[in-house]
Amino acid sequence: MNADRSRCFVRICLLVFVLAFSVFGQSTVLKPTTARAEVQNLKLNSKLMGREMPYRVVLPSAYNNHNETLPYPVIYLLHGLTGHFANWTDKTRLAEYAERHSFIIVTPEGDNGWYTDSVSTLNDKYESYIIKELIPEIDKKFRTINDREHRMIAGLSMGGYGGMKFGLKYPKMFSLAGSFSGALGAASFSEKNAGAIGKGIDVIYGPEDSDTRRTNDIFKMVRELTPERLKALPFIYQSCGTEDFLFTNNRDFDALLIEKKVPHEFREHPGGHDWVFWNDQVREFLDVAERRMAGSGKR
Repeated sequence: MNADRSRCFVRICLLVFVLAFSVFGQSTVLKPTTARAEVQNLKLNSKLMGREMPYRVVLPSAYNNHNETLPYPVIYLLHGLTGHFANWTDKTRLAEYAERHSFIIVTPEGDNGWYTDSVSTLNDKYESYIIKELIPEIDKKFRTINDREHRMIAGLSMGGYGGMKFGLKYPKMFSLAGSFSGALGAASFSEKNAGAIGKGIDVIYGPEDSDTRRTNDIFKMVRELTPERLKALPFIYQSCGTEDFLFTNNRDFDALLIEKKVPHEFREHPGGHDWVFWNDQVREFLDVAERRMAGSGKR
């Protein structure tokens, strides 16, 4: 895709992005029905953020059995733009699906911070607080298997970008990284090409040629992979609905992963940028994670 076409594509996508989230961002489509997994509301006293950060933990019912001592793998699920940490359990059947698996699931608060440390707001460190504070807290508070092979991360839209970015930037921390309807070109969004959403990203990332944009551009990360870095990457799970306005962006990223021979799976399904698609995908992702644990002999 040449530069002019790319800029045009970003403008169109971000205009639709604004409209899509005004319609779908906070509307509840599905709620848990027969969930038996335990959902806990907790807060992290974050020094990096300078405030308490809420999060939820979903525990399989077996976790609290009196004779249960087994540690569990952990999956981190990141929410989308205009969303919050409670979305995954409020808007999908995550707690119901979790009961079918042996995972601790954590849903952090990301606000509208794009899971990136802001260049303009000192205490908006939405990348560092998750990596340096939240993950260690989960490993301390719960019976986790505290290693790379048993730690996974994924997210939707803005969180899809975040999950993919964390997997690429911190390959020693995650064995599986997933993106559902990911806004994968986030580092290229600006007020010039994306209006209000881009203006918010400008505040976080700085000018279009800033170091922050370069170090958080996941397309750039993949293009510049060394053979050693390639071997160290987590397995990547990527999905997008064929009616999603971000479908072409996701196809482009998939093509780059193929070009660079990055181990991954890309699923195209009918669907748009909504909770119906994300409810389906979180169920699929849990199944993929379970199979990978079983296949590795680690669980």
